[in-house]
Amino acid sequence: MKWALIGASNIAGQWMVDALRACGDEVVAVVSGDAQRARTFANAHGIPHALDQEAALTGLGIEAVYISNTNEKHEASVLRAAANGQHVLCEKPLAVDFQAAIRMASACDTAGVVMVTNHHLRHNAGHRAMREQVAAGALGRLSSARLSHSVYLPKPIQGWRLTDRAAGGGVVLDIAVHNADSLAFILGEYPTHVCAMTSNTGMANGLEDNAMSIWQYASGITAFTHQGFNTPFAETHLQLHGDAGSLHATGVLSQAPGGVVALSNTSGRTELPLDNDNLYQRVIRNMHAAIAGQPHANADGWAGVRSLAVAHAVLQSAASGRTVEVAYG
Repeated sequence: MKWALIGASNIAGQWMVDALRACGDEVVAVVSGDAQRARTFANAHGIPHALDQEAALTGLGIEAVYISNTNEKHEASVLRAAANGQHVLCEKPLAVDFQAAIRMASACDTAGVVMVTNHHLRHNAGHRAMREQVAAGALGRLSSARLSHSVYLPKPIQGWRLTDRAAGGGVVLDIAVHNADSLAFILGEYPTHVCAMTSNTGMANGLEDNAMSIWQYASGITAFTHQGFNTPFAETHLQLHGDAGSLHATGVLSQAPGGVVALSNTSGRTELPLDNDNLYQRVIRNMHAAIAGQPHANADGWAGVRSLAVAHAVLQSAASGRTVEVAYG
């Protein structure tokens, strides 16, 4: 399959080019509003075409696009791709504006193209193992989850994430969407209500760089989630607790594969076997399956809409000081 990269981003260069090629696909072009950035990126990664306009992709035989420009630009790129019959892999959050995200998913449905939200974390072996344990009833009746996804935002990607709300800056839009999708993948449901507080600890400029919230689920599960840009020595973790057992996972909330998941119950503590599969290659392989009409485990466009709805509810709750019902549209 022939791909175009919309955005000469860090994630495209560090992860996606290699993942696409490892899955047998071809990266034909990269598009950036900065022509020099596009040329530099193309030269560094051996990509034939460096373009400064998406319209210039016409005639290159592009079958799919990976969109990783800044979040306020996603809608125009998705709508253009859908109109041209190209499958879409779009970074999270799908958009800053919730209605824009709905328009994006709807446009891909109407065009009959596959749309995937790049929620890569659900492909971590730890997430998959926890999902299997929950489905098998290993924890009994679930009561709670604890998810700490507070890290230190690397300097090369700080930029707009710390300064520009219009581009999707702030820790909630950047990380809470991941957490909503991770828990939905594992638990099989999204929260109905959110109660949140955010703060600025001086790292971000006018935006939140720290957020904590409680999420309530229809099944009765209560989840505590923590997102942060400002903790260089923190260890990420994900825990699930039920009346028959608990799962404790560390190192499963990053771009790299790996981590540890342990099941604790009346038999003691047992570490679960995990594979070391590349998360982004799994996204691409699952996208191939979706295009072929086969079962897949990717987050589709509507999953991206729902995770964005949760992030918006977190921001709304923090601003109002009240518990907010998540509006999924």
